[in-house]
Amino acid sequence: MGGSMTSLNRRDLLKAGLSTALGAAIPAASSALGFAPAREKLPVAAVVTVYRKNSHADVIVGKILEGFQQDGGKGPDLRLVSLYTDQVPNGDLSRELADKHGFRLAKSIDEAITLGTDKMQVAGVLSIGEHGDYPFTPDTKQHQYPRRRFFDEIVATFRRCGKVVPVFNDKHLSYRWEDARVMVETAKKMNFPFLAGSSVPVAWREPLLELPRDCEIEAALTIGYGGLESYGFHAIEAHQCMIERRRGGETGVVSVQAVTGDEIRKAESAGLWSSELFAAALKQLPGAPQDSDQWITKNNSAAYLLQHRDGLKSAVVMANGLARSQAIAVKLKGRAEPLAACFKLQNGTPYGHFAYLVHAFEETIRSGRVAYPVERTLLTTGILDRVMQSLAQDGRRLESPELAVTYQPSDWPFANHPQSTLTLPSD
Repeated sequence: MGGSMTSLNRRDLLKAGLSTALGAAIPAASSALGFAPAREKLPVAAVVTVYRKNSHADVIVGKILEGFQQDGGKGPDLRLVSLYTDQVPNGDLSRELADKHGFRLAKSIDEAITLGTDKMQVAGVLSIGEHGDYPFTPDTKQHQYPRRRFFDEIVATFRRCGKVVPVFNDKHLSYRWEDARVMVETAKKMNFPFLAGSSVPVAWREPLLELPRDCEIEAALTIGYGGLESYGFHAIEAHQCMIERRRGGETGVVSVQAVTGDEIRKAESAGLWSSELFAAALKQLPGAPQDSDQWITKNNSAAYLLQHRDGLKSAVVMANGLARSQAIAVKLKGRAEPLAACFKLQNGTPYGHFAYLVHAFEETIRSGRVAYPVERTLLTTGILDRVMQSLAQDGRRLESPELAVTYQPSDWPFANHPQSTLTLPSD
């Protein structure tokens, strides 16, 4: 599909102006459809909390059932053979879809994977623990989705069958760091590919921006919006999928602090986040006012201040009332102006950015290798857990020795990357 961006060295990219040059050469949001050649459909099981219209189960599993556009057209070369739903609320779609598509409605996670036998009957398992009626932790207000329980039951079936297959975990691994650590360690010990995270890192970027490997990042800031946990994860993940490409790869985080209200301004004055980078990122957000700081006083706005083990200081700013997308700005050594881009999502049906998540899992199943490292999601899960603890402790700075997570980034292509084999409209 033409030349690879990642084959260019850092000097070439900086000479080219990186985002401007690449953004001009490649359309940011193509309206043409493009698919890889059809292959044998592989059987998969899905384990979900709920299956309602536009729930994560619907916009992920629905693309296996009804195509990437959920219109009966071309979709992944996967076949849903079974579905386990933890809850069946009003508006449930799973029973109707089972009648329509002929997949098995399992009464347990084990049954979903084995189809009621003693053998593995699927090539992969999707675990989607998002939405549904689940409690919050009383102190930190973290949503207690049963992702660890789903994982443990999947693993128990693997052990019973004596066979493993790739697993996908939607969004962060758990509301607790310790759960996430155990999940990743278990996957490594049992030697099965474990893919995790949300659709934001694989969504469209406008302008098209991929930082070169081993670039020297002096500062970075990501703007996010929405719930400080539920959407805070998306902003942290958008941040991490970019800064992990810095020199030496990811080395982890030594401290996390989450501040609100006037403490946000004080943190900026203390140099803990950059108003210059904030302005650069804000310019990439369609329709966002450029000269307002009223978001700071919103009671659901916050700044997440990160100190990395390699000395980098970066920030994720939840600018509620101002932003409706995620955007990042990065200051590279030797470059006067920051590089910036927006993570573009399709904010309406069929929520096409989720198609790229399904696409990544299909390739993980077929290759036996994760499309991108689960350590990214492990680290972002841990950062988010510390963020919520810091917020509950009135913005206290928390040391995080447990977040010494090290890994190298992958070159898995996002939606409008020139090497992507899936092309869908973003509007």
